[in-house]
Amino acid sequence: MRYVNIFLIFFSLVVSSGAVYEFSNDEDEKRFNKLLNDIRCPKCTSGSLSSSNAPISEDLKQKIAQMINSNKTDNEIKEYVTTRFGKDSLYEPEFSSETYILWFSPFGVLILGLFFFFVRRKIQ
Repeated sequence: MRYVNIFLIFFSLVVSSGAVYEFSNDEDEKRFNKLLNDIRCPKCTSGSLSSSNAPISEDLKQKIAQMINSNKTDNEIKEYVTTRFGKDSLYEPEFSSETYILWFSPFGVLILGLFFFFVRRKIQ
């Protein structure tokens, strides 16, 4: 009985050690990993797909792998994700009339800070 248990453990390790996502080349695998870091987990509060094991994230990872193997571009994959899960699903939002404040506010804060720095310096 002991040898049967050892055999089952060894066999399960050998069977489960294969790659979860199959790609035809290394470039596709790199694209997959980059996309997983660029897309948020739909269920998690702030984690990426690469750091999530939620069932919906696993399904989305499978779908992304299928789309990469179907020769879809990164933009097509991101468009699919945003259509399905909303614009908040990407870490880097697109530049549009709805997000221009998000893109330009750091520059505004920097200019305002420099302005107050120089005005305060002239007063002293």
